[in-house]
Amino acid sequence: MFTRFLKQEEGATAIEYGLIASLIAVAIVGVLLTLGPRLEAVFTTVQDSL
Repeated sequence: MFTRFLKQEEGATAIEYGLIASLIAVAIVGVLLTLGPRLEAVFTTVQDSL
């Protein structure tokens, strides 16, 4: 029973997917914080042109 418990990888896989998802979320937030002011300027320019 103990060896069967050690061979189960379902929990580890779920944790790995969670870590990957959190890293992707952090990357997206970082990109948006970096590009946010530039995008705001572009949309303001477009709005003023219209």
